[in-house]
Amino acid sequence: MQFDHLAVAGETLEAAVAHVEDALGVKMGPGGHHAHFGTYNRLLGLGDGLYLEAIAIDPKAPALAYPRWFDLDRFAGAPRISNWICRVHDMQAALHDLPDGAGDPVALQRGDLRWLMAVPATGILPCDGAFPAVIEWQVADIPGQSLPPSGCRLTRFEIAHPKADWLRRVVPLGDPRVVFVEGAHEMRATFETPHGVRVLA
Repeated sequence: MQFDHLAVAGETLEAAVAHVEDALGVKMGPGGHHAHFGTYNRLLGLGDGLYLEAIAIDPKAPALAYPRWFDLDRFAGAPRISNWICRVHDMQAALHDLPDGAGDPVALQRGDLRWLMAVPATGILPCDGAFPAVIEWQVADIPGQSLPPSGCRLTRFEIAHPKADWLRRVVPLGDPRVVFVEGAHEMRATFETPHGVRVLA
């Protein structure tokens, strides 16, 4: 399992993008639409195989008969880091080893990109989204490696949650930038940017 990207949700995409741009002092690039879940995004390359997406429900999307990913149907309040996503090479094998609630594979496509995403039937990942979403890219050229660099580089990603010890034990990730701490649920990312050290929450 490897850290793939961060998701910053907003009640609107404009609000999510503004939150990222205000925090980091750089402009986000284009993104696209996710027809299956009725959402759309904008992207920011972070280097080191990572990227960041601002995401929200597309107001022009039709109503769905099932929950959206990232618990976006219930999202309210200020824009914030809502989820983090880790990539694997074999989705079925990964889910076999992960705890219940990690989700079931959903085949998705946006333009030339194709991937599997593990999405719970409720749309809600364990620990209110502090548990990572799992993705298996089905293309060679993945966004974390192909997006133009923004000049921002992630140095620390802190996930606070009352069940931090459980998350530490069940998430098979050896990335020193990712730190689980005990506390009220919150996610904070620290970056080196062209404007110095900046924090996004």
